[in-house]
Amino acid sequence: MEKLQKLGKALMGAVAVMPVAAILMGIGYWIDPEGWGANSIVAAVLIKAGAAVLDNLGWLFAIALAFGLAKDSNGAAALSGFLGYATVTLLLGPTAVAGYKGIDLEALEGQAAIDWASQGWNAINDKNVLIGILVGILASWTYNKFHSTKLPDFLAFFSGRRLVPIMTSLLSIALAAVLFVLWPIMYSGLFHFGQWIQGMGPIGAGIYGFANRLLIPTGLHHALNSIFWFDVIGINDIGKFLAGGATIEAARAATDAATCPGLWANGTCTVIGVVGRYQAGFFPVMMFGLPAAALAMYLRADSKRKKTVASLMLAGALASFFTGVTEPLEFSFMFVAPLLYVVHAALTGISLAIAAAFHWTAGFGFSAGFVDMALSARNPLANQWWMLLVLGLAYAAIYFVVFYFLIGKLNLKTPGRGEELEADSGSTLSGDAAMADVAGQIITGLGGIDNIDSVDYCATRLRVVVKDYTTVKEAEIKKAGVAGVIRPSQKSVQVVIGPKVQFVYDEVAHQLGSSQAALRGEQEA
Repeated sequence: MEKLQKLGKALMGAVAVMPVAAILMGIGYWIDPEGWGANSIVAAVLIKAGAAVLDNLGWLFAIALAFGLAKDSNGAAALSGFLGYATVTLLLGPTAVAGYKGIDLEALEGQAAIDWASQGWNAINDKNVLIGILVGILASWTYNKFHSTKLPDFLAFFSGRRLVPIMTSLLSIALAAVLFVLWPIMYSGLFHFGQWIQGMGPIGAGIYGFANRLLIPTGLHHALNSIFWFDVIGINDIGKFLAGGATIEAARAATDAATCPGLWANGTCTVIGVVGRYQAGFFPVMMFGLPAAALAMYLRADSKRKKTVASLMLAGALASFFTGVTEPLEFSFMFVAPLLYVVHAALTGISLAIAAAFHWTAGFGFSAGFVDMALSARNPLANQWWMLLVLGLAYAAIYFVVFYFLIGKLNLKTPGRGEELEADSGSTLSGDAAMADVAGQIITGLGGIDNIDSVDYCATRLRVVVKDYTTVKEAEIKKAGVAGVIRPSQKSVQVVIGPKVQFVYDEVAHQLGSSQAALRGEQEA
């Protein structure tokens, strides 16, 4: 589980770049919603700049994972990820494989063309996220294994970190050889899995939404999202939506299911109302449902604690509405009232199913908040996006009634009720929070500096490995005003911070570094 969580954290390095593409392309479509850049140089520049991200996702994932999973996040690991991806994609690209097999691609037709397409070699390109993930893992393992290797004196120049890119290139050749055998099998299996989910239509979208929320506590939802949002099995919901006009043109030129970027039926490729179905249903939940749940939890809080709960709920509601960052709210009730969280997951799945059934689509580059909604509104693939706002108003009422009723009826210990107030002993992480004090309190709760083996962070959480789990005091950590604490294993601790996690991490790392420097000074003295 710890290794999978590290993978999820490293994936965020690539995912975090997506808002850049969303903003650039979103503004481009606002400027020229009809011509998609054909009628405006400015729009064309912005859309092409966004495509620089979307058209190179495989490279981004390879580099981000290699860098993020390396022991000390050194640049040599990132360089290795770049070289590894270049090696594998060049060796396994369609032209190269056709040459190995003596196939003339231009002469293929009929069943031969179908057989070639089914093997998936055309999917080995700059956008291949799955290859990027495999290469990133390989490059990081190579770095961790060889970055301190010493060679004989006559080869000393290539020792240590300089050896890593060389070894990665050699191992990437071996990986390409393995994939030459396995890729057609893997691609076929993944493709049919994707077809199965897509074949379920709105129900499949609903199942995905339900599973997405249930995986939030583990931090593994990023891996699930990669399947539906990126080009792992051909769904690529975010990439196709943000591509907008290019996706529509590809649909017009499609001649069969293999070349259709959307739904192929009765000889027609449909993308409007289809592309975006694995994103759209999140908007009603994140913009309306969860803020309404926050209001219900505030009203159900004990009167003497409402002031503290109000700041916690307001900060979480604003983050959820504007940016789609939901973890501060979700972790406020996830563990103290798990029934509510299961209900929340079910409602999310239902929202995705409803939006998909009515073909209401909108997309995002980061998450389903107001900012992404506004940017996607004039994307040519946005279909009746305003109905998501109508559904959102209905969801606000549903969330408020359900949460308010269940909290009172079952006496659930949500924030401000009984002894389970998450931030009862301290303030929430407001804009003027003293990060030094927050970091110090978290370190104290983790058992002190000497008990921390390693610390890292992802989108919203500190990820800590401790030496002695018995000295960790969750109540002390919560005094810092954090959204929640997770203990996925004995020595692993996740501290849910929210969008300010980087600044908390920087201060924690600074305090740890200062203490270690002082200790070294004492030892040298």
